[in-house]
Amino acid sequence: MTSFHRFFGKAIAMSAALSMTAGLAFAADGTVSADRIISALQPKPLTRGLSTGPQADPAIKAKEIGFVKTLRNRNTRSLSLGEREEIAEIAATKPNIDLEIQFDYNSAAISKGSTQAVQELGKALSNPNLRGSTFVVAGHTDGIGGEAFNQDLSERRADTIKRYLIDQYGLAGGDLVTVGYGKTKLKDAANPADPINRRVQVVNMDAKTASK
Repeated sequence: MTSFHRFFGKAIAMSAALSMTAGLAFAADGTVSADRIISALQPKPLTRGLSTGPQADPAIKAKEIGFVKTLRNRNTRSLSLGEREEIAEIAATKPNIDLEIQFDYNSAAISKGSTQAVQELGKALSNPNLRGSTFVVAGHTDGIGGEAFNQDLSERRADTIKRYLIDQYGLAGGDLVTVGYGKTKLKDAANPADPINRRVQVVNMDAKTASK
């Protein structure tokens, strides 16, 4: 093989590697489209005959609805540990999505790089298919730092998202329930410092199961 061919082959390989790297960087910006958020938060169809389970119990359902109503217009800091855990338990059964919305270091200010991500969320929650439901906006931090600091930070960050959605998209404050979990519910507990743990989870608490 001539030196020219060796050089040409290396150039092609380097070009391919750079293209792949650029693609990965673009995919890693964390922005989720409004359409994808809408899809994740919409009620999922329930096939006939598969309605068994705790959510099919009318008494449990009524209790859940009553609890969600008590959360509307509540201050984030007024939620007890028990209430936060009950929200998490109910949220696990509802349509939800994790969004990689980043904030300035040790701050509740949305970073410039995440402005589009919050705008996509605003567009989604303004969509007729979702508007009017009660949504939980849950803040999560990574595992670095003390529990009290991270708890306070996660609450302030969730409140920031709520204010943005109210101010910029006219969403009703009562439809947005904010809660902070600090570092208590890491997405990757094996790597507490991983940025994946710093996220905002949105849950459709009013989602009524669509029937086929």
